[in-house]
Amino acid sequence: MSVCCASAQLTFPSHTTTPRRVSARMSNQPPKPTTTTTSIFTSATKLLWGPSLPPGLLISTARTAWSTVWHLMMTQLAPSDSSGSYTRPTSQFRLNPTQFPSAASSELHLYVGLPCPWAHRTLIVRALKGLDDAVSVSVASPGQDGSWEFKDNTIPIRDKDKLIPGLDKANRCRNLKEVYKSRTGGYDGRCTVPMLWDSRKKDVVCNESYDIIEFFNTGLNELAKNPSLDLTPPELKGKIETWNRIVYPKVNNGVYRCGFAQSQEAYDRAVNELFSTLDEIEDHLGSNRYLCGERLTLADVCLFTTLIRFDPVYNILFKCTKKKLVEYPNLYGYLRDIYQIPGVAATCDIPAIMDGYYKTLFPLNASGIQPAISLSGHQDSLLIPHNRDSVGKAFVAQNAV
Repeated sequence: MSVCCASAQLTFPSHTTTPRRVSARMSNQPPKPTTTTTSIFTSATKLLWGPSLPPGLLISTARTAWSTVWHLMMTQLAPSDSSGSYTRPTSQFRLNPTQFPSAASSELHLYVGLPCPWAHRTLIVRALKGLDDAVSVSVASPGQDGSWEFKDNTIPIRDKDKLIPGLDKANRCRNLKEVYKSRTGGYDGRCTVPMLWDSRKKDVVCNESYDIIEFFNTGLNELAKNPSLDLTPPELKGKIETWNRIVYPKVNNGVYRCGFAQSQEAYDRAVNELFSTLDEIEDHLGSNRYLCGERLTLADVCLFTTLIRFDPVYNILFKCTKKKLVEYPNLYGYLRDIYQIPGVAATCDIPAIMDGYYKTLFPLNASGIQPAISLSGHQDSLLIPHNRDSVGKAFVAQNAV
C-alpha cells in the first residue's frame, strides 16, 4: 500500500526557462508583489486589453497557454496514467518489524509535516501508545518550492503537548532533502513524510506510513507508556485488512484521485467511488461505534486523518463536493469521537492543514487565497458530544427485542 506523502515540489525540464517560485510561504498572507512587478503587469494589461474586454484570440491563447502549463505542473506534482487518473508513487524505504533490531540499539526520530494525512497517522499512534519520550519528532513545513523545510519558530504555544513546525532536532539540516541525502549511501529520490530515522546508524528506517504505525503499535512496547493498547488485536486483523482495502484506494487516496485528476473521466470515476464508499461507511457506523466494532483500530486511525481534512480542504480544493462530511451524521459523530480520545486533539492543527494545502498546491489554487472554514471544519466543533459510545450497544439491544 503506497501511502507516502510529499509536499508539492515542482520541477521543470532543463531546457525551459527556470520558473520563479510560485508557492507561497506558510503564512496567513501571500507575498506581496513589488512595485516594479505591479507596474509591469499594469502596463501590459492596459496595452493588451485597453478599456474593453480582451479579444477572443487573446482569451483563446491565454487559455491554451495556461492549460499547457497546468498539465506540466500537474505532471510534476501528481503523476497520472494514460486516462488522467492520479497514480501515487510507491514508498522507497519499507520496514519489516521482524528484521528490525531491538529498540535499545536504536535512537529513533520521526520526521513529519502537519498538513500531511499520512504523517498524521504516525503522530496519533505515537500519542496513543505513549511513545513521546521514546521517539522524538521534528516538524517540517512546506517551503516556497513545496519541499519540506525546517524553520526556527518563535510562535508561543499554550499547550506544551502541541506540535508546531521548527528546526531539525536530529540532524540540524535545513530541509528534509538534506536529511535523506545524509544517509549512508546517499539518496536522490522523493523526500517524503512521514520518515522514521535512526540517529545512531544515520539512516532512514522507513518512509511508508502504514509500516510505521504497525511498528509503533507492537514493535516498541518495551518503551511505550501504554503497552497494553493493541490497535491490531489478532481477532480483528481480518476485518482491519478488509477495511484498509476499501478505505485506502477509495477514501484516503480517493480524495487525491479527485483533486489530482487530469481528465473529466478520471475525476468522475474517483468522485463516484469516494462518495459511494462514504455512504457505505455511514451505513456501517449506524450499528458499529468503530469500523471493526467496539474497539478502535489502525483502520480507524487511517480513516480519521482523511475525515478531519474533508470539510476544510478536500470538499473545496479537491472538488469532493457531492456532500460535506457534516451531512453524514454517523461519520461526523465518529470523527468527533476519535478526536476526543485523549492525545488525539494535540496532533491536529486545522490552520496548519489549511495553510499547507491552499498555499502550497499552486496548480490547484494559483491565488493562494484560503476560503473561510465552515463551522463543521473548526476544531471547536469537534468537541461537541458525539454519543457514539452507545451506538453498538443500542443496536444489539434493538435487535434482541
